[in-house]
Amino acid sequence: MRVLEGTAAVDDLDAFVAALGDVGDAHDCVVQAFDARYVADREHLATALRYAARAHRRGDAIARDPAVETLLYAAGRRQIDRALEMGVDEGVHDVAVVVASDFPEDPTTESDAERYCASAVTDLLDVVVDRNAGNGDDDATDGVGFAATDPGRVREFFDVGDAELAATDATLAALVRERVVLLSIDH
Repeated sequence: MRVLEGTAAVDDLDAFVAALGDVGDAHDCVVQAFDARYVADREHLATALRYAARAHRRGDAIARDPAVETLLYAAGRRQIDRALEMGVDEGVHDVAVVVASDFPEDPTTESDAERYCASAVTDLLDVVVDRNAGNGDDDATDGVGFAATDPGRVREFFDVGDAELAATDATLAALVRERVVLLSIDH
């Protein structure tokens, strides 16, 4: 899995999503873009990918499209229209883009296809930071989100209240990952 962080200037949402899909298809990869303000940390996306892949392998997928399944798990929601809030929209936005080759067993590994696909995705973005899992510069374990992560927005979207935060030593990112995992139990 590779995670790219950057800015996307989206004039036509359907065209942008189609372009991401075409790049993914060309490299046999799953490509899903997220509004980076909603992404708690890199591990949030890795957890979503891991559980979406597991659902597809088991035949329990909510969506037919692996990228949409990844979005559903990342959002912790079964309804596509509610999960889409976490996706990209028209305008100029900070984004996090997941690139994964055919739902790998271990999302922390990466393949040549992912590297080539990620390179092609960068052509669709501006100001790109490659959050490559193996470069030692990721935020998977320290609980720190992306530069664009909006903790207030994340708390509201995932319904993490003051009482829940006060009742645990867990980070906001850990609580979000818990919601991702709970989607697999809920369905």
